[in-house]
Amino acid sequence: MNSPLNRFISRLKEYIRVFLSLSFGIFLFVLFFQPFPLANFDFNNQLLFVAGLAAIVFVMMVLRIIFSHYSQEKEQASHGLTMLSNLGDLLFLAMISVAFAFYLRYVGIVSITFYTMFRIVLISSAPLVILRIYEAFRKIRYQNELLVQHESLLQKQLEKYHEDFQSKSIEIISESRNENLKLQIADIAFFKSADNYVEIIHREADQYKRELIRSTMRNIEQQLKPYSNFIRCHRTCIVNIHYARKLNSRFNNYWLTLRDIDEKIPISRQYLLSVRENL
Repeated sequence: MNSPLNRFISRLKEYIRVFLSLSFGIFLFVLFFQPFPLANFDFNNQLLFVAGLAAIVFVMMVLRIIFSHYSQEKEQASHGLTMLSNLGDLLFLAMISVAFAFYLRYVGIVSITFYTMFRIVLISSAPLVILRIYEAFRKIRYQNELLVQHESLLQKQLEKYHEDFQSKSIEIISESRNENLKLQIADIAFFKSADNYVEIIHREADQYKRELIRSTMRNIEQQLKPYSNFIRCHRTCIVNIHYARKLNSRFNNYWLTLRDIDEKIPISRQYLLSVRENL
C-alpha cells in the first residue's frame, strides 16, 4: 500500500546516506580547518565537541525532510506550487545557525561575535545548498528514467505497428468485382485517378509497378478507411504516408515528393491540413 507514511519512510531511507555524508563533511571541515576556536578542549574532547556540531546538522536535515515531505503533500493536494519549500530552507538555515550559536556559546565557551556568526551562517548554509543540488540532480535523473521508459514503450509500439503493417494485405475490389487485386499494404505507394480507372502504384521486389483497376477514387477511399496510413491529398490522389519524403510548396501550390519514386503528388488546400498533421 503506497500510503503517505510508506512514501515518507522510503524517502527517508534514501536520504539517510546523504545526511550522514553531509554531517561527516561538516565534522571533517570543522575538525581540520577549525573555523571556531577549540583550544579549550583536549583532542578527545575536541572530537566529541565537533561530533556534536555534526549531530546538529544530521538532526536538522531529518527535520527538513519531514517538513519537505509535508509541503509536497500540500502541493499535490492543492494541485499547484507553493513557497513552502523555499521558506522551509530559510527557516532551517536560521534554525541550524541558532543551534550552532547556542552550542558554541554554552558548550564550547566561544564568544559569539559578528564575524563568528557570519562563519556560522556560511557553514550552516553548506548542507542545505549541497542538498538542494542533490535533489535537483535526483529530479533530473528521475525525469530521464521516465523519458527512457517512455521512449522504450514507444519503440516497442512502433516495432509492433511495423510488424503488423508489413504483414497485412488488402484486396482492392473493382466495380465489376472480377478485376480484384490483392496487395501487401506496405507495398502500395499511392492511388491515382485515371479517367474511369484507378492507377495503383505498388512495389514488387525492388521495382515499382502500375496496375489499373476499374473503380473510382471514392470507392477506393471507402475501402482504405480501416488503414490510417492512407490519406487523401487531392481529388485525384490517395497516398501511403509512409512513402512521403517531403512536403513542398511554391506560390501557394503544394505537393509531396516520395521516397524512391520520381513523382510529384499534388495536394489541394482542402486536404493540406490533414497531410501536415500526418507528416
